[in-house]
Amino acid sequence: MSDIVEKTLTALPGLFLQNQPGGGPSAAKASFSSRLGSLVRGITALTSKHEEEKLIQQELSSLKATVSAPTTTLKTMKECMVRLIYCEMLGYDASFGYIHAIKLAQQGNLLEKRVGYLAVSLFLHESHELLLLLVNTVVKDLQSTNLVEVCMALTVVSQIFPQEMIPAVLPLIEDKLQHSKEIIRRKAVLALYKFHLIAPNQVQHIHIKFRKALCDRDVGVMAASLHIYLRMIKENSSGYKDLTGSFVTILKQVVGGKLPVDFNYHSVPAPWLQIQLLRILGLLGKDDQRSSVLKRSLKNCVLLG
Repeated sequence: MSDIVEKTLTALPGLFLQNQPGGGPSAAKASFSSRLGSLVRGITALTSKHEEEKLIQQELSSLKATVSAPTTTLKTMKECMVRLIYCEMLGYDASFGYIHAIKLAQQGNLLEKRVGYLAVSLFLHESHELLLLLVNTVVKDLQSTNLVEVCMALTVVSQIFPQEMIPAVLPLIEDKLQHSKEIIRRKAVLALYKFHLIAPNQVQHIHIKFRKALCDRDVGVMAASLHIYLRMIKENSSGYKDLTGSFVTILKQVVGGKLPVDFNYHSVPAPWLQIQLLRILGLLGKDDQRSSVLKRSLKNCVLLG
């Protein structure tokens, strides 16, 4: 266990404190490691639950005083937020920090905003009243020219977003399906998949754009769209039988090794993508078992796989 803890503590500063101004990365990492590291090491060294509770309560009291102080900087707030996340991961209530996580996402620089968004996605649920305070920030970041801010906004939308506020961001996310950067298009598809799960009626009008995503030149965007199609075909397979040929073509490309090697797993071409496609084809052919196209595609998959 100690080796795992040490490796985790070594990696965390690089995740949260890249390109720090001022004292430089080394000073920031040292500060980060000394505070979070001492907390983690202190907990792992304890021998009873009672001792853990006592230590965590002391830590939470200290953190509450720090985040509530008007002189606390955003840099310090970011470091406190990471420790609050760790305390909540252990099952302790850190609800006093929720509003500060939202403020960090609203006011911080890129790294601080990153931690703020992360904390919000971990702390809150979709019906939490505080989540409404984040909507304007998400809208602003979706309209940003900074790709990192757009990515962060799309990520938090695909994880947690109030259903009643979907109309406020839906047009912006639709536009992102045409973005020149594939990572933006991919995250936009995942955000729309989230919307389809929680409010399918609000995304029915953009099914034609889902079809464009299925034919996207980027494999990641195409793969993300399969989640939406699997869900929709489960609900109404007859409405998508015209796409059978497209799914068969994609499957043949996958098993034929036409995808980048990054998608291979132990020399198997994109196995999870194959599973998704086979599930979709199985649903489309459920009421038409004699479909020769489906039978040939499945046979080819077995022979080539």
